[in-house]
This record gives sequence, structure tokens and C-alpha cells, in this order.
Amino acid sequence: MIPCLPVPEPPDFDEKARQPGNEWLASHPDSSRPRDFWSPFRNKLAEGFNFRCGYSAMCDFVGTVDHFLSWQNYKHLAYEWGNYRYISSWINSSKGNLDNQVLDPYDVQEWWFEILLPSLQLVLTDAVPPNLREKAEFTLQRLHLAHNERIIRQRSEWYSLYLQGDLTLEGLERMAPLIARAVRKQQNNTSVELP
Repeated sequence: MIPCLPVPEPPDFDEKARQPGNEWLASHPDSSRPRDFWSPFRNKLAEGFNFRCGYSAMCDFVGTVDHFLSWQNYKHLAYEWGNYRYISSWINSSKGNLDNQVLDPYDVQEWWFEILLPSLQLVLTDAVPPNLREKAEFTLQRLHLAHNERIIRQRSEWYSLYLQGDLTLEGLERMAPLIARAVRKQQNNTSVELP
């Protein structure tokens, strides 16, 4: 995970999603799923995340809109832009309705996580505040970010593209910034000092 800045709300979101969504919600209070008014704005959200999943910190052009605070527990936030995060679909499925049990990508700070080479595992650093370490560890495990086969396969592909010369270090920085940081650290053969 890397820091993600909150994405500004598109000017027409209120008119095209929030208002009709809340009207629908008022007339369907017992629905098991909300009507999707947010998908037309998925690309705006993705652009704000640089088309990278807010959890894996890797490029995902087919990611989804995650309701950080879930529909099941926070129906009133179903059509609130500030509750949306751009994440990979399979990670969204793993997250489910965990709500505040996992880290919010908007709360993550620089240097909280790093990729280890050559294993490509994601680990916490000492920069994670003590009061958030348990939540951060839970996030890694529950969302399969540490060393799950699916995530390692993705990281391995980006790393291989770089090693084969098909992707520059600058390109790797755009597509998978934590891997690029690990490569730079390895090249310097010194540990990166935390701020």
C-alpha cells in the first residue's frame, strides 16, 4: 500500500449519482443491494488513483469501485463519493464488509510498507504507528496482500518486465511503485532511511 490522496468529486456526481441514488434508497429501504449509480464515475475514480489498486498499489485497468464503509453496514453512504476507493475486484471480494477493520488507503502514509526482493513479499515497516500495526497486519493477511499466490504472480510479472528490459524503472514506478522502490533500494545496496 502507498499513500492515496482523496479524489475530488466530479462536478456532476451529485446530480447523476447521489441524488438519484438517495431517492432510490428512500423508496427501496429493504433492498439487499444498492442500485448502481456510481459506475459511470469509475474511470474518474481510477484516474485519481492513477489506475492503481488502493491496496495492491499496482496498475489495474479493470478495477472496481469499493464502498470503503460497506453497504451492509452504512447504507446512507452508498452514494457518497468520499466513501469510494478504487481497488481490484478480487481484493474487493476479500474485503467484503470489514469496514474499519482494514486500513483505509486514504490513511496510509509513505514508507509504511515495502516489498522484499527477491521474494516479492509485502511487509510492514517500523514507520507504521504502533496503534495501527495490528490493523495493518490484519489488512495484509485478510486482503491477501503479503504473499498470496495471486498477488505474488502480479508482482512477479511487473518485476520480470523490468528485469527483461521491457519496462524502464520509471515505467515500473508508474505501474508498481513499491516494486520500483525495492529495486532502487537493492541498487543502492543500502537501506532506505525512513523520514
